[in-house]
Amino acid sequence: MSVDGPATPTPYGCAPQDPAPYRPPPHGSPSSGSAIAAPEPPPEPPPGPGVVPPFVAPPTDGTRQRRWLAVGLAGGAALVLCLGGLVGFGGLLVFGSQMVVQQSQTAVTDYLTAIKGHNYDAAYNKMCPAERNKISKSEFEHNLGLQPDIRSFAVAQPVVGDKIVVPATINYADGIAQTVQFVVEQDTSTSDFEVCGEVH
Repeated sequence: MSVDGPATPTPYGCAPQDPAPYRPPPHGSPSSGSAIAAPEPPPEPPPGPGVVPPFVAPPTDGTRQRRWLAVGLAGGAALVLCLGGLVGFGGLLVFGSQMVVQQSQTAVTDYLTAIKGHNYDAAYNKMCPAERNKISKSEFEHNLGLQPDIRSFAVAQPVVGDKIVVPATINYADGIAQTVQFVVEQDTSTSDFEVCGEVH
């Protein structure tokens, strides 16, 4: 502001000057009374070589359960097969024992039936080769002719051990009953069961 007349001196020797006029700051620039915004943090550096980014591991509970289930099923199947093999083997043993019993009884029954019917030639052929080598057919027929006729007979259950022994009770025409224990063997060439002597 200007004043007419001479300037009034001051104690410092200079007249006071008018202050500079106020000029508002440009639009958008922060004023002295407002807060200054904090600078943004710098971006993170990219991962270096060899750095494995984090990832979510796949669930393993289902895989383990399926694995143990498969192992259990395989073990169960193996157990069933083993038991089936044991049962099958046991069945073969039982079947084989029954066949030996039946064939042994049949051999003695056929032998005594031939003697009872005076068919000595057939009875001679029912004996094993070792017994036929001990006696000729004529001698065999002669010996049977000296014995009383067989009226009836009963063949008992065979005893299978080191030898197959088949007991038979023979009733003769003179009233005498005798129990004879016949030894039965299987011919290796024909697989037939044959009478091979007696147990005395």
